[in-house]
Amino acid sequence: MQLVVFGLTISSSWGNGHATIWRGLCRGLARRGHAVTFFERDVPYYAGHRDAVEIPGCTLRLYGSWDEVAPAARRAVDEAGCAMVTSYCPDALAATELVLDSRAPLRVFYDLDTPVTFARLAAGEEVPYVGARGLGGFDVVLSFTGGAALRELRRRLGARRVAPLYGSVDPQVHHPVAGDPSFAADLSYLGTYAEDRQERLEALFLAPARARPARRFLIGGALYPQDFPWAPNVWFARHVPPAEHAAFYCSSRLTLNVTRAAMAAMGHCPSGRLFEAAACGTPVVTDSWDGLDEFFTPGEEIVIARGPADVLAALELSDAELGRIGAAARERALAQHSADRRAEQLLDALERTLAARSAAEDAALGR
Repeated sequence: MQLVVFGLTISSSWGNGHATIWRGLCRGLARRGHAVTFFERDVPYYAGHRDAVEIPGCTLRLYGSWDEVAPAARRAVDEAGCAMVTSYCPDALAATELVLDSRAPLRVFYDLDTPVTFARLAAGEEVPYVGARGLGGFDVVLSFTGGAALRELRRRLGARRVAPLYGSVDPQVHHPVAGDPSFAADLSYLGTYAEDRQERLEALFLAPARARPARRFLIGGALYPQDFPWAPNVWFARHVPPAEHAAFYCSSRLTLNVTRAAMAAMGHCPSGRLFEAAACGTPVVTDSWDGLDEFFTPGEEIVIARGPADVLAALELSDAELGRIGAAARERALAQHSADRRAEQLLDALERTLAARSAAEDAALGR
């Protein structure tokens, strides 16, 4: 099957979590004989931090404007087995119109930012990637978030069919490697700066750093402001590209996962970073949210922190205990949260959608 995707980015991992997810999915789909054409608007901030152009299983179509690419996009969609629009695609509304008016057998929307979508709706704000028609025109809506979010996609945005498609990890990229002295840390945190994560980052990273001045703490990521409250024992690595993620994680005794506020409030929305660290065998300490135990077993495969004291206690665990937790998490990630597994789940969701639609058409015709 040929899949055509209109997305945010696959070529640059700078400041977003979409690119690495799509790279893994494309590899997983390619191993099953499928191919993806990914349409990405060529914007300066991603062009300046582009870390992947040749992606196995994917043909990347960079374009300058929608008017410029629309004829080629229409041809590609009309020849595809599945056409998909994703959240935060800068031309999502135009792409949606094209996809819904096309001959594609399967028309799909994939919301990789479902909690943000509903937070904006609740605040009365515009959702720039969802038009006035909602999502009811698509055959199926996939969601990075499970649980109650799936019901809300039906209720509030008119989705006819929904299915979760969670984050994942590509074991070809994230796996145990030798540590890098420049990334050495007792506790690390890898993530783009986000204001709605700052309160939890203060409690679970900066407060423990201030309480343990003799230990080394490391933050890696982009968009950190000049007035960020650094401490003398907190080091910074600006924008760690995916090729260096494994070395980043494997250089830490323990790494922190902090969930964005909207994601934590809705629950059932694991960050891709959670799976990446686990696949590297690095023990993870994380904030708590509903549904976490569906992905990793607390106390066995992951450490839960509700405040600074929990992080400080985790830092006092022996190397042997931390190693046991990291090994258990890696086993779980490879078995249930790999990009290959998500590719299988994507294909299964598409097959079930086709079957349900065929059954509905037969029933309508009295067959």
